[in-house]
Amino acid sequence: MTPADRIDALLPQTQCGQCGYHGCRPYAEAIANGEAPINQCPPGGAAGIARLAALLQRPVLPLDPAHGIEKPRLLARIVEADCIGCTRCIQACPVDAIIGASKLMHTVLADDCTGCELCVPACPVDCIVLEPMPPTQIDATHADAARRHFQRREARLARWQAEREAELAARKAAVDAAAGPVNPVLAALARARARQQEPKP
Repeated sequence: MTPADRIDALLPQTQCGQCGYHGCRPYAEAIANGEAPINQCPPGGAAGIARLAALLQRPVLPLDPAHGIEKPRLLARIVEADCIGCTRCIQACPVDAIIGASKLMHTVLADDCTGCELCVPACPVDCIVLEPMPPTQIDATHADAARRHFQRREARLARWQAEREAELAARKAAVDAAAGPVNPVLAALARARARQQEPKP
């Protein structure tokens, strides 16, 4: 197990980005590489900082307020009667905990929600409310599941991006092939004919 693995195992796996990194794993790697301090995770709070300090044999630091404040973990819930089916919350959720389809009602899979709160500002009609997370959901089992969901989503998005780039490259190649190479002699003759057809002063 690498140092980053051990650090990542102690993070809450909310994938909220409050630490300044795109998910818990990049933050764990930054800590392991000495690029970030251990006090940038509000969901982990003071207890999480203490665990990281013990693991890394570093002094315990207070939570950096620039990254947020420690507060009880919350679950998102969609007020379904107000949902317009815009899918913005689905796109914002880092662990695929929201299901639905365009122009249809969405819902949050409460067992999969990490309480990252990223869906709240994404909603244009403010139909997402936050409710207390059951204490039983704040454990290593749920954190491991959230990590897997995040990794699966990241892999899917990367695959879609690669497929999109390949499709665009294939289209460009087809356009370039259809245009064919420019013959410099024919291009010069075309320019000369164009000049001959210009009205004389």
